[in-house]
Amino acid sequence: MATLQKVALVLTIIGAINWGLIGLFDFNLVSALFGDENVITRIIYVLVGIAGIINVGLLFEDFDD
Repeated sequence: MATLQKVALVLTIIGAINWGLIGLFDFNLVSALFGDENVITRIIYVLVGIAGIINVGLLFEDFDD
């Protein structure tokens, strides 16, 4: 599960950076790399969304180890 959590965290960070670029510069990196409204772009957005859901579990983990 640790590997899945790390992959999900990386995807969530990528999504956060993309949203930051959209907010600051009105620049969508995913669309710039893969084009607007195609299957690859939609898959990336879905993967980032799933990664965010997976990372909800981080809210409930104890990091005091």
